Amino acid sequence: MLVNGLPSGLVNAEDRGLFYGDGVFRTLRVRQGAPVSWLHHYSRLYRDCDALRIACPAADLLFAELQSLCASQQDCVAKIIITRGVGSRGYAPAAGGNATRIISISATPQYDPLYFSSGIALHVCQLKLGHQPLLAGIKHLNRLENVLAARECQEAGLPEGLLEDERGFVISGTRSNLFFLRGGTLYTPDLSQCGVAGVQRERVIAWADKHGLPCIIKKISMDELLNADEIFMVNSVFGLWPVRELASYQRNSHSVAWKVQEWLNDEN
Repeated sequence: MLVNGLPSGLVNAEDRGLFYGDGVFRTLRVRQGAPVSWLHHYSRLYRDCDALRIACPAADLLFAELQSLCASQQDCVAKIIITRGVGSRGYAPAAGGNATRIISISATPQYDPLYFSSGIALHVCQLKLGHQPLLAGIKHLNRLENVLAARECQEAGLPEGLLEDERGFVISGTRSNLFFLRGGTLYTPDLSQCGVAGVQRERVIAWADKHGLPCIIKKISMDELLNADEIFMVNSVFGLWPVRELASYQRNSHSVAWKVQEWLNDEN
């Protein structure tokens, strides 16, 4: 682990990331020592920092530190955390100050191969996401909703869960973005009120545009989702998982999902 560029596992106890979750992060794959989709991830990191008015470290600096950390572990998962840094007591951030950057790596998770080929059963979470438009789309450090939802999935014995918002609209998985296909059109939820806009979501939307497949971002009800031809989940660590079962929805064929999955793997 690197903290502000130095090998360390220690962070100042007065860091606002610890005090208030005042920061953002990205999680990405590293293959053969190179961060996958680096420019996409840095762009999102920069935008998220900017939304919280945190000074984002330069791309070249983070890239160099990532490569240094991954020299001994060429294939892994990297996490970049940027906090507002050490500050005085109180919610209001002080003017100026230096951001804290933390980069860590861990072993790449091993998933059941059937998740990629046959698909997954998706748990419907009881937890509902609250609305906060100012934080919508941002991968900030306040992730307790996801923690509680992930515990639901763990207790249900399923690898991923579906999250709805407080009005009953479908938003995402606990750690992934959602897409579904119906009648030759791809759909993904509107994230203007809550949820995280992931890098893989951007890439799938780009894939649809490249291949002439209409992709609509909209509010999606559970009934609409259950009538889909295909459903799939994406994130930057596992890539793409088709959904074979969700409440009354059951599918064994995932032809479009498999095409997107192959493209994501090739592009990586």
